[in-house]
Amino acid sequence: MRHSEFWQLMEEEFGPGYARTVARDQVVAALGGRTAEQALADHVSPRDVWLALCDAMDVPLEHRWGREKNRKAHG
Repeated sequence: MRHSEFWQLMEEEFGPGYARTVARDQVVAALGGRTAEQALADHVSPRDVWLALCDAMDVPLEHRWGREKNRKAHG
């Protein structure tokens, strides 16, 4: 996953305004007590950051790889 894909998923799940706030402020235990922004800056893979954030924020499994991709796969 590229950083651009990470941010696309973030904005799709949390909304364009709130996505940056979540990434900046939500401390995630699975990321070593870091925020998503800190983990990305420390070169943690965007995929690992996304999955840890999904777990921490209770993102439903069907939303984790994008709502549009899920609609195409199941619709």
